[in-house]
Amino acid sequence: MDINEFIVQVALPEHRVFAEEIVTEMAESAKARGTGIAKRSPEYISNKMQEGKSVIAFHKDGSWAGFCYIETWSHGQFVANSGLVVSPKYRKAGLAKAIKNEIFGLSRRLYPKAKIFGLTTGLAVMKINSDLGYEPVTYSELTQDEEFWKGCQSCVNFEILKMKERKNCMCTAMLYDPAEKKHEVAKQFAEELQKKPKLYERFMRIKQRLVVKQKPKTGLKTLLFLFTLLFK
Repeated sequence: MDINEFIVQVALPEHRVFAEEIVTEMAESAKARGTGIAKRSPEYISNKMQEGKSVIAFHKDGSWAGFCYIETWSHGQFVANSGLVVSPKYRKAGLAKAIKNEIFGLSRRLYPKAKIFGLTTGLAVMKINSDLGYEPVTYSELTQDEEFWKGCQSCVNFEILKMKERKNCMCTAMLYDPAEKKHEVAKQFAEELQKKPKLYERFMRIKQRLVVKQKPKTGLKTLLFLFTLLFK
């Protein structure tokens, strides 16, 4: 299967008929990964389509293939590209990257001054984000909007997040800041992820032990030090 078999575009109001299917697949994907996501209703997804704040993908045969939407926090100072999902039958074709590229471009057009951020445990998503210019950051550099953090309540690791006083958790925080000039560094980081996937897996195992056992400040400093060592 080739990426040229798909159409990736800004979702339109007429695509609201796919909202139920999208929400169902989001829930199933999160369940399969053993993680939680901020649960969204079909109405919420439909509104994103109506507002022009989402991206949808279709196979050339007309079937739904993938989706992602934009959320804003802290009065538009921060933007998150949320709910990225690809239909199981269309995975491994590079569609997730194509959708991320499109939603990133849409975010930059709609909110050119906003910082774009994400939380992820997946190497593939980290690689895609790094290619776009995101960098790993501490949780303190993300939005502190309470509504955003409420979305973590459905995650299996939410108790860890609370225990660590929202300073750290199993996800890696990544941020694209349009005011910074470090995007080439982020791309170099992406190349290192590609070359050293085993080191990333090692980092995640170490992180899991540290996050659970250590105090917030101590664990965070240790993690950043390890991250530097693993990818320098």
